[in-house]
Amino acid sequence: MTESEEQQEQSEQEQEAGGAAIGIGLGPTSAKRWYVVHTFTGHENKAKASIERRAATEGLSDEIGRILVLTEDELRGKRQVRKHKLFPGYVIIEMELNDRTQHLVRGTAGVTGFIGPGRQPVALEREEVENILSTLDGEEAPRMRVAFERGDMMRVTSGPFENFHGRIEEINVPKEKLTLLISIFGRDTPVEVELGDVEKLQ
Repeated sequence: MTESEEQQEQSEQEQEAGGAAIGIGLGPTSAKRWYVVHTFTGHENKAKASIERRAATEGLSDEIGRILVLTEDELRGKRQVRKHKLFPGYVIIEMELNDRTQHLVRGTAGVTGFIGPGRQPVALEREEVENILSTLDGEEAPRMRVAFERGDMMRVTSGPFENFHGRIEEINVPKEKLTLLISIFGRDTPVEVELGDVEKLQ
């Protein structure tokens, strides 16, 4: 193999390595890794915005990448969807780990430290990163949950069974329907109703 052929092969290998890093959101080099940062509960978005703002001000935007506050949609009925934090009090940050970036993150209001032994940052495993990013990129179905659970007592608010009470037997999130066990002529009868046609009894 000639010297020029060896250089070409080395260049191709470097490109493949770079492509693999981009595939899991680590950027063109492996310098950026993903870390979990603990914040005060309820301050996740404020901490995210503050880190982004300080990184821009201090010229560290190239060393600090995406910052994620993981959420899922909580379905409370028709057109009643709210964001629900999957991990309250935590954000996930993509960054080059060095003294400057650590100081910036630790010094941000609302941040209590990194997750790791002795509060020292430990990078997430490649598989964990891939699972997170595949969900965000739409390769999996969006996360969705409902504000009700199997066994909850509900009141039907509209439809042919209006004002009937029943216990949830099954929840079908994709179809936005519930199966309630409603007492009809003294027998528990499964009845399918829309999520927007019920309310939870206190």
